[in-house]
Amino acid sequence: MRGVLAGLVAGAERTTIVDLEAGLEHLSRGTARHVETLLIVGEPYFKSLETASRSFALAKDLGIAHVRMVANKVRNARDEDTVREFAARHALPLAAVVPYDEAVVVADERGVALIEHEPSAPSVGVIRRLADELLAPSAA
Repeated sequence: MRGVLAGLVAGAERTTIVDLEAGLEHLSRGTARHVETLLIVGEPYFKSLETASRSFALAKDLGIAHVRMVANKVRNARDEDTVREFAARHALPLAAVVPYDEAVVVADERGVALIEHEPSAPSVGVIRRLADELLAPSAA
């Protein structure tokens, strides 16, 4: 994966989105060395948030310019408050809060993309806005 990403960077201006497995392995192995923007996905649970914090620190140590957190599977205001407080306490920029969405579960069970299964799902709207923000010419 490291070689593929390095080869893509050698090309001119293009956007490549890679969804990597959860954990610190990609950062510790240098897979993300050529990444300009890294989104770290965390769920509103202590272990997940702690991993997000460690990932953030490692990404910054590797010199990744733009590192932000995406809260995922947020079920209620209490979950959102937990994530926002943790992010603020650890200086983690929060890019988006994706709600828990049963449509994700159904799409996964059917083996189809969420956007095809339920394009108007709440989580799709949040992800679309985040994608638009990240892909905007002035975004980094």
